Amino acid sequence: MDENSPGDALPAYYALHHPAHRAELFVHTEGALERADGFLVRAQTGMDLFRPLVTFRAQSEMAARVLFQTGMPAGRPTYLTVPAALAGWANKHLVVTEAELHRIYQLDPRRFQPIINVLAVTSAGADGTPHCEIRSGEGVGAAAGVNWQSPAFAEVFVYTDPAARGRGWGRSVVSSVAEAVLKTGRMPLYVVAESNEASIRLAEAAGFKDTGWREFVAQAVREE
Repeated sequence: MDENSPGDALPAYYALHHPAHRAELFVHTEGALERADGFLVRAQTGMDLFRPLVTFRAQSEMAARVLFQTGMPAGRPTYLTVPAALAGWANKHLVVTEAELHRIYQLDPRRFQPIINVLAVTSAGADGTPHCEIRSGEGVGAAAGVNWQSPAFAEVFVYTDPAARGRGWGRSVVSSVAEAVLKTGRMPLYVVAESNEASIRLAEAAGFKDTGWREFVAQAVREE
């Protein structure tokens, strides 16, 4: 795993930087020297309080299978996210549903042009990460923030109310958060389902570039 690679940024965060009381790390070793050849991390996130996030890396199918057995309680649904190259082992040894591929975008500083929008209000969240929103009436028209951040990267999320789409608000709030992330010395990432054409257009318009990395995400359960 390369902590400075956008393709490994998420597992590096959850394995090394997520609050220790909310993550469990399982390591597989092989040979007499007990060389590590794989790991799995199971973490509680704010995304789903009842379904932990699971991600893993393994150099062999056997290591992956053992990690599933030790790190995933039988019958418990999880949110699985792994590189597309490892999806075959997950499909073989787990019950996988609601699967899709996500693209990993990284901000290209050469293409990035900050957007000034007087409606956009940027603040710091409880964890110190940037948050930006544009309010519409009594609700939020568009909002962006950070899902997680490591020393090298921060994953940006965005929400746009359907009634407010087409006004450029999503791009404005993403731009504000990306600029704030850059000032911390981290590189903004943007992860989006390949089927979400509107979000892909937003990312590219905001200056994000497709890294070529594809992430397989699904609900996964290990049977007995």
